[in-house]
Amino acid sequence: MNKRKHQPIPYGRQDITEDDIKSVIDVLKSDFITQGPIVGSFEDSVAEYVDAKYAVASNSATSSLHLACLALNLGPEDILWTVPNTFVASANCALYCGAKVDFIDIDKSTYNIDIEQLKRRLKIAEKKKILPKILVTVAFAGQPCDQEIIRELTEKYEIKIIEDAAHAIGASRNGQKIGNCLWSDITIFSFHPVKIITTAEGGIGLTNDKKLRDKMELYRSHGITRDKNRMLQTNSPIWSYEQHVLGFNYRMPDLNAALGLSQLKRVDDYVQKRNFLAQQYNNQLSDLPLQLPFVRRENLSAFHLYVVLVDQNEANKSREELFNLLRDRGIGVNIHYMPVHLHPFYKDLGFKEGYCLNAEDYSQRVITLPLFPTMTSDEQKFVIEALRELL
Repeated sequence: MNKRKHQPIPYGRQDITEDDIKSVIDVLKSDFITQGPIVGSFEDSVAEYVDAKYAVASNSATSSLHLACLALNLGPEDILWTVPNTFVASANCALYCGAKVDFIDIDKSTYNIDIEQLKRRLKIAEKKKILPKILVTVAFAGQPCDQEIIRELTEKYEIKIIEDAAHAIGASRNGQKIGNCLWSDITIFSFHPVKIITTAEGGIGLTNDKKLRDKMELYRSHGITRDKNRMLQTNSPIWSYEQHVLGFNYRMPDLNAALGLSQLKRVDDYVQKRNFLAQQYNNQLSDLPLQLPFVRRENLSAFHLYVVLVDQNEANKSREELFNLLRDRGIGVNIHYMPVHLHPFYKDLGFKEGYCLNAEDYSQRVITLPLFPTMTSDEQKFVIEALRELL
């Protein structure tokens, strides 16, 4: 096979239509380009789509994770647990609040949190009186976690659950849309360009608890309220506002929300196309020395990522060799993820190799293949043929 001589194939790519462009232009011509009425419409639409009561949009999923931790009163005396197979924001949100962070290893088949290890760690933590205040689960690559089981395990300890579903808008479990917060206190979606839908940059927190919604809204905008029902000063003039907490400027502009509203109309089509492409990979790569993605029967994955693990015993090339050869051919493979606990910053906090063996083994063998809604059959065929030739 000749090396690709034309446009490289990225691992992910946004799809921007003329309707998307028009929606943004309409906002540019309106009275609001920063946070205005379109943000509220976007929040309502996302909440309605997933069947949650409330939604609070922000300028990134990282900001939304921080807002969720603040709303749940995470502080310096507290601990947050998450998994190492995720982007660093899933753990960093604890440190932003002055809390400590710890990691639970991943399941070898789903790459989500390992339920058996979670059970063991909860028992140990209970005995040592070091239970976490918050557990952040991660719907890796778009596959939902076993949230109802996780809720049952943690409920007696009064542990709050944030569902980091940055990869998973459009996914479902037992027919229930991810984001409805049946089994979590707050669910977070990301709208980064490579995610299922995009607002360019942006995130959102979903909840069924009005108090949590109100707190996230307050922290999102400097801790300031203009709501007369929330203000402490009575009979205040119409121009008054009050700062109640130390908040942040995490607001989403109407420009971004308009793009998100337009994209939301196609979310199910995008997920359907991603699943179709994933099945094509499954069919054509099943006889190669690769571990292909496993999706639980009760789950519909959003397939934000299509990851394969290289069988180091059977493959004729190392993961690094295969990665470089694919990149040389213009195939934009990637790695998701380097374990969070092995980043230099977290090693400085005391984490070491061997702490989460499943995640560490996974990270040494994983390659993310290109997958995005506008991927053509010729592009996917090129990726498949390259893998077949090289392996």
